[in-house]
Amino acid sequence: MKKQTKIITVILMLAMLVIVSGCAGQNTTNADNTNNGTVQETTPVTKEATIGYVLWDGEIASTNVMKLVLEKAGYNVDIIAVDAGALYQGLADSQFDFTTSAWLPQTQKNYWEQYGNEIDSVAVNLEDCRIGLVVPTYVTIDSIDELNAHKDQFNGEIIGIDPGAGIMSTTETAIENYSLDYELVASSSAGMTAELKNSIEDGKWVVVTLWSPHWAFNSFDLKYLDDPNGVYGQADHVETLARKGLAEDDPELYGIISRFHWTHDDIQSVMSDLADGVPEEEAAQKWVDANPDKVNEWLGEN
Repeated sequence: MKKQTKIITVILMLAMLVIVSGCAGQNTTNADNTNNGTVQETTPVTKEATIGYVLWDGEIASTNVMKLVLEKAGYNVDIIAVDAGALYQGLADSQFDFTTSAWLPQTQKNYWEQYGNEIDSVAVNLEDCRIGLVVPTYVTIDSIDELNAHKDQFNGEIIGIDPGAGIMSTTETAIENYSLDYELVASSSAGMTAELKNSIEDGKWVVVTLWSPHWAFNSFDLKYLDDPNGVYGQADHVETLARKGLAEDDPELYGIISRFHWTHDDIQSVMSDLADGVPEEEAAQKWVDANPDKVNEWLGEN
């Protein structure tokens, strides 16, 4: 009898162990389900954007302002400076998400014709942007077709910017169209404005490739030479371009850059600070701080 009792006791103990183990397993499963459900915290998705731009003062201004705006929206932003050809190729190859640096339809026409089918035209961000040949107002000629008669006073040179810029190829066309006996001297935006400043300080005649808006028009008395043959065309606009697929991949980012639009006064204020030696991000931050309503509009918060 005692032996029988011991057997029953052992069986009962084993049964209890099975029940306890089952409950423990059930609890573990529920915990796992809870962790896989609403209780489990998910890692926030990192928002990233890459902006390509050319090293023109206006594009430095717009790119750095847009960088700060996107950072306010929670993005990690890389900005990459390239020449115009590499900018368009980079957008076509999805190396950049977008740019605010496209001068169209004239200045960068050749790049648009080459890559436009592979790039998304998002929106115009700045209107009425002129390019051409510019001289100080004390220079006594008013038209491009007068340049040859004053070649010696200009030292037979037109001071340009970086060789890949659209304004340089247009100026080469102007030299041919007007049969100008001039050399187009490649430089950079900074080099061109330094030559302009030095010439004005010395009272010398100088002709440069220039565009508006540009801080030089606030700093010096300048005028465009008339272009009777229309080589430089009508005024350009500055356009925001994006890689194909950005609208689907990141609707928030696409919405922000679609709403980005500002005026000559806006961009000129940033450019003037840059010309005075204010660091790029500091100049951009100054404008962002002074224009919260416009920034909020771009962010879609108005």
